[in-house]
Amino acid sequence: MITKPKQQKTSLAVALGLGLSLMSGLSQAFDSGSTGADGAFNPTENTQLQLPSDGVFNFTTVNIPAGVTVTFQKNITNTPVTILASGDVLIDGTIDVSGGDSPDIGSAGDGDLTDDGLAGIGGPGGYDGGLGGLGGEFFVDRNGGAGLGPGGGEAGFEPGDGGFALYAGVYGSPTLLPLIGGSGGGGGSGNILSGSGGGGGGGAILIASTTTLTISDTGLIKADGGASGIASGASVGLEGGFGSGGGVRIVATTVAGNGSIRAGHATDSHDLPGRIRIEAEHLFRTAHTDPEFSFSPTPGNVFVAGLPTLSITTVAGVSAPTSPTGNADIVLPKTTLNPVAVGFSTTGVPVGSTVALKITPARMPSSGVESTTVMSSALSGTEASATASASIDIPDGPSVLSATMTYTVTIAMQDDFMKYTNGERVAQIRLDTTPGGLSMTTFITPEGKEYTQPSNTIAVN
Repeated sequence: MITKPKQQKTSLAVALGLGLSLMSGLSQAFDSGSTGADGAFNPTENTQLQLPSDGVFNFTTVNIPAGVTVTFQKNITNTPVTILASGDVLIDGTIDVSGGDSPDIGSAGDGDLTDDGLAGIGGPGGYDGGLGGLGGEFFVDRNGGAGLGPGGGEAGFEPGDGGFALYAGVYGSPTLLPLIGGSGGGGGSGNILSGSGGGGGGGAILIASTTTLTISDTGLIKADGGASGIASGASVGLEGGFGSGGGVRIVATTVAGNGSIRAGHATDSHDLPGRIRIEAEHLFRTAHTDPEFSFSPTPGNVFVAGLPTLSITTVAGVSAPTSPTGNADIVLPKTTLNPVAVGFSTTGVPVGSTVALKITPARMPSSGVESTTVMSSALSGTEASATASASIDIPDGPSVLSATMTYTVTIAMQDDFMKYTNGERVAQIRLDTTPGGLSMTTFITPEGKEYTQPSNTIAVN
């Protein structure tokens, strides 16, 4: 996110039926790929694991006892959680990658007004909620901010919930390949006092076992979206939207057990499901999940690669982080003048293409001007590595820079991309950076059908 305080510029942020038993003599076709380097994971008390830089744990076996909850500290790149095991995985306890709630405000709060309006934090691989609108006598900057992520909730006077659903389409793939979390809810508008921030999107987790993965009746895997904080009291702003559920993918030779798997956030007025995917040669599970899981009897690849990329690399000559967080990613000196130059880099994109750069205030301004878009110069270099630039004015207050581009796919590219579209031909590709560190690749068929996969955005403060 870029933030330019008034009068100066400071920081620029970016149920299925029972399966057949495993027959003796059959060799295991699926291999999780675990190196076993992290040994056996056998926590005996509530444990928070620091995610490694790539988000991948290489265990031999995993055994989470009843009554034990395992959570994760996000890494700087906000990757999903990937747990690989060369042996059995047994979950009697809880694995939790849910998004966070935003703070309660007004008389419902903790008495500390400094946290009013803060957003709920997305789970690992998920997206944060939007900021609550500021309070004030003259109602300046009282509009909330949009939730982060491809399905981020709208904000303003009627804050929205985050979701995997986008207009008529849905982002991501039912196969959860690549893996992606849920989007944040929009922030509520302020009154004399602030509105509450949006809830964080549920995170994303892949658990893969070469042998058997069991979720017992006491076991739980959850990737729920976070709620918006309660707003109560005189002159308090509105509540924000809820974050959507995240993504849970389970892959093993055998999957067993009827424990709970959740990736949503359902209340009387909210139903914001994420995605759940189970892939196993042998399925011994009759229970439903929330939402219902998609299933394949053939365990697929744990990882995918080869998507084209679009990144914002510099702003006003200051290098952008490789993995932007969407919050104060770049700091600019107060002497920086408009317009500022923004640099881009791409991989796998034909040269000559152009990029559309958009700047959006983190809180909808009272002026009603929501965003500004400019076009870049043509990409130069090679298809493997190209660059371009654009010039744009940075407004006062927190803002987010995002970029998008669309280009035509050549016949030579077809075979490489049809694996992402269930075998359908691809006519065009659209690349979008999104606040919170991921970029999205959308494959567009000749009939206009879209398949979107996560493939980096920059926020200005």
